[in-house]
Amino acid sequence: MANSQTRRPQAREDLIEIWLFIADDNESAASSVVHRIDRTIQMLAENPKAGRERPELGNNIRSFPVGNYSVFYLPDGNGVEVVRILHASRDITAEDID
Repeated sequence: MANSQTRRPQAREDLIEIWLFIADDNESAASSVVHRIDRTIQMLAENPKAGRERPELGNNIRSFPVGNYSVFYLPDGNGVEVVRILHASRDITAEDID
């Protein structure tokens, strides 16, 4: 299926943690951020090369910013595989992506 998106378990957990962290102050804002990330992932599935190549993090890894977060993903023949969704202020290493 073209334009497909899959999410590794850690990426799904990242989204839950993002929502919980923001929802502690504002549930509506948390839902808005997660929705924006979901829309971005769909765009990446349609345009897998839109993100920046990140060879220092692993083979074929790309990242794309979404507000205060970055989506780390692998393009595949049908779309993207989302590996992690992390706060942009973090010093991301290859170990974070594994």
